[in-house]
Amino acid sequence: MKCPGSSSIIRPKPEYVICPNCGEEVEIWSDEVVGVCDNCGAEVRKSLDNVCINWCKYAEKCIGEDKYREIMSKNRKK
Repeated sequence: MKCPGSSSIIRPKPEYVICPNCGEEVEIWSDEVVGVCDNCGAEVRKSLDNVCINWCKYAEKCIGEDKYREIMSKNRKK
């Protein structure tokens, strides 16, 4: 059984972030960090500061090694 905090990474769903460049809504999936604004082409990042994978000692095992590395590497490129 997986923890409830990892469900949005294991079973991704769309989330919406406002583009800081033009104000349009940008779709970024819950297992992604970066999206591109369809309106202006700007790269838009969402915060993963409050996501359990940042502090849980089981995160890598819970969501899988490859997904963990992918998310963490993109999250550090702020």
